[in-house]
Amino acid sequence: MHVLSVLSHLLDYPTTEFVDAEHELLAIVNQSTLSVETKQGLSRFISNQCAKDLMDWQAEYDGLFERGRALGLWLFEHVHGESRDRGQAMVDLIEQYKQAGLELSQNELPDYIPLFLEFLATQGEANAQHWLSEVEHILALLQCRLEKRESEYAIVFVTLLEIAQSKLDLSALREQINGEKRDDTKQAIDKEWEEEAVTFGAPDAQNCPSSVNRPTDAQRKDQHVPVTWTDFNQQAS
Repeated sequence: MHVLSVLSHLLDYPTTEFVDAEHELLAIVNQSTLSVETKQGLSRFISNQCAKDLMDWQAEYDGLFERGRALGLWLFEHVHGESRDRGQAMVDLIEQYKQAGLELSQNELPDYIPLFLEFLATQGEANAQHWLSEVEHILALLQCRLEKRESEYAIVFVTLLEIAQSKLDLSALREQINGEKRDDTKQAIDKEWEEEAVTFGAPDAQNCPSSVNRPTDAQRKDQHVPVTWTDFNQQAS
C-alpha cells in the first residue's frame, strides 16, 4: 500500500477495518520518504484516532466534513461551486480515471478526495506529485480551515502538500480564513437548506458517508496518465 492510500483511508469515513490495520498503516508511514516531522505527526494522528471509540471518531468526522461546504471533500466544489463547469470538470476527470483502468460505481463522484488519492497511489511518484501540485491551493485551504478549528486532521493536508512539494506561503491564506464565518452552525445549515441545490450524479452521492471504490489489482496499471485538466491555479473558494 502507498502512503497516499493511507491518506485516502484517513479522509474516508472511519471504519473498523481501518482501526484493525493501524500497525500496518503506521509501518507504511514510517517506511515512506516523508520528512521525520511529518512522519511523527501523521503517526501520532493515526494512533490517536484509532485509540478513540469508533463512534466518537465517526461523530468527529461527520462534524467536520459532513456539515457545511467549507471542509467539503470534493475538489471541484471549491473551484466551481455548483456551476455547470463542475459537471464538465468531473466528466473530464472520469475520463482520466478510465484511461488508468479505474471504473467508478454509479454513485461515486470523481472529485471526492479519498478517491482521487487512491487513484494517485497507482500513478507513480512523479505523476502523483504533479497532480497534487495542480490542486495545492485547495489542499492548503482545507489545511488552514482545519487548523482554525484546531483539528488534528490538518496533518493529512500538511502531508499532501509535502508530497506535492508545495512552496505556497500559507500566511496570507490563514489571514483570509480568520475572517470567514463558520458554515457548519445550525443557522448556516438552515439557510443552506432553504436554497435549491444543483446536484451531479446520484442524488445521495455527496451527502452520505461512503467508502471509496478502490482500484483492484487489475486496475493498478501504473500508467502514469498525463495531467490534462486546467484552472486549478485560480483562487479556491
